[in-house]
Amino acid sequence: MGRFWSLLFLMVPVLGTAVMVAPMVYQTGMLAGHWLPEDISAYNGHIVDSLFYLILGLTGAIFIATGLVLFAFMWKYDAAKNDEAVKYTHGNHVLEVVWSILPAGTLLFIAIFQMDAWANSKMRRPTLPGPDGVIGTSDDIPKPPMALVTGRQFEWRIQYPGEDGVLQTPDDIYTVNELHVPVGEEVVLQIEAEDVLHSFFLPNLRIKQDVVPGMRQFIWFKPIKTGTYDIVCAELCGWGHYKMRGRLVVDTPAQYKQWLVDTFLEQETTTVRPKEAEE
Repeated sequence: MGRFWSLLFLMVPVLGTAVMVAPMVYQTGMLAGHWLPEDISAYNGHIVDSLFYLILGLTGAIFIATGLVLFAFMWKYDAAKNDEAVKYTHGNHVLEVVWSILPAGTLLFIAIFQMDAWANSKMRRPTLPGPDGVIGTSDDIPKPPMALVTGRQFEWRIQYPGEDGVLQTPDDIYTVNELHVPVGEEVVLQIEAEDVLHSFFLPNLRIKQDVVPGMRQFIWFKPIKTGTYDIVCAELCGWGHYKMRGRLVVDTPAQYKQWLVDTFLEQETTTVRPKEAEE
């Protein structure tokens, strides 16, 4: 009966490996997007995906090796089949050094491997040419935000500059839980929190940034495919956290411009703007 349990435990790494590998091999039907949703990012998505699969492969290999070692020990030292007396041993210093160095080296490798993903997402904000009119020179200026996204319990408030191109002016355009951006353009968003800690997550663009009250932060991305995608709050922010699901609509440039015009006209025909209505 003891070896039956050994075989039962062996099924853990076997089935675990099948669950991990099958979605990588078969990307259709129910398994499509099992690990990651469709990537529509121009430059950062494939780096994040490579990092994810690298870590998944490393942890998967350790999981399989640990499961096989556990099975081997349970099989060999089954009490019903093994008459050898119990032996007690002290720690092995060489082994302890090895299994300390290997994880440290692995983590260092991952830290170096992810530097491009971090820089693209957090440090290399898109710029516009400065007074000299040439991009890539020292007088370049940061690209202004296309919209202001404010997380609050329990919705995403989105504010676009009007014709003057400046946020926080009377001609601003307001929406709730619906963010429109043009395809093929580098988009910069200013994100803030009104009340508690939120996390602005665009799964299809591999962008996730905690939104901290009192802090003005920026994110940027370049979508390469039109369509409607999810906006998610990835931080437990209160009882209504489940309601903070919005829509990212990637339009063609012409559709985006028309949407801005239509939304502004619709907003002007109402007696009270969304932001003022809440006040």
